[in-house]
Amino acid sequence: MIRFIVQRALFYLLAGWVAITANFFIPRLMPGDPATVMFARFKGKLDPEALQAMKDAFGLSDAPLYVQYSEYVGALLQGDLGTSLVYFPVPVSSIMMEGLLWTTFLAGTSLIVSFFGGTMLGAWLAWRRESRIDTVLPPLLSLLGAFPYFWMAMLFLSVFGFSLGWFPTRHAYGSGIEPSWTLAFAFSAIQHAFLPALTMVIASIGGWMLSMRNVTVSTLGTEFVYYAHIRGLSEKQVWWRYAVRNALIPNVTGFGMALGFVLSGALLTEMVFGYPGQGYLLIQAVNGQDFPLMQGIFLSITFAVLLANFVVDIVSLWLDPRMVSSD
Repeated sequence: MIRFIVQRALFYLLAGWVAITANFFIPRLMPGDPATVMFARFKGKLDPEALQAMKDAFGLSDAPLYVQYSEYVGALLQGDLGTSLVYFPVPVSSIMMEGLLWTTFLAGTSLIVSFFGGTMLGAWLAWRRESRIDTVLPPLLSLLGAFPYFWMAMLFLSVFGFSLGWFPTRHAYGSGIEPSWTLAFAFSAIQHAFLPALTMVIASIGGWMLSMRNVTVSTLGTEFVYYAHIRGLSEKQVWWRYAVRNALIPNVTGFGMALGFVLSGALLTEMVFGYPGQGYLLIQAVNGQDFPLMQGIFLSITFAVLLANFVVDIVSLWLDPRMVSSD
């Protein structure tokens, strides 16, 4: 078991190094640099000597690539991701931290609710298969899940935001409220996050439910479940200890992948609601050609996916120790 965990850890460390290297070289293969892009926006109104000053401000260097690479890795190890162009002179790490908090709150909460709700609902429907609710609920949730995020987001925003006025229409909290550990701020944050979170939960809960239901039904027909019945175990024990536990593995793996992509945010949903998460920041970075901010966001998403997959490998090993012998 320890050997398996060490092997997976080394694999993800190698993948992380590849991601860092690609994140360094790809922008440098593109023509120009952040300072040149910003200089061009002034359309000749700046003195050309200001270009060198801007390069110094952004930490750009004309040194050989291997020297720049070593400096880049050293800066990463110190948490220095560079300076943002769009929010100049604010460091990229500060901007990302704020977006990360809002994205984790919105997309993370939505993912946890949809995963646990859909998984438990799917396991229960497998237990009550061929009942009336089993014939109605899966097609209904599948239909709702077929609608795109942004379409459902715009529908909810139009009905509950603009028409009925029940919920705010944009941002993460009220304009007259300062972020603080107060009930007023917490209520405002929950109120602003309710509609985008509801959009993501409704659009994704059907997938978790169908996956868990189908795998659980298949597991209930296996030989080891039949053997558990022969041993005289109750139906509830067989369902929970043998069927549900083994059926959880595919959903747990999918949850790990989805958890890694939480940092990217629900891009279109954040755009519709003007929610200041990482997805919204990514759009601002692309529109403003903010290369340091784009690099920082892509790197955070990559490492989040790798870390989530490593955790899922360990959890899957706990659920099914046979993974070691079959690896």
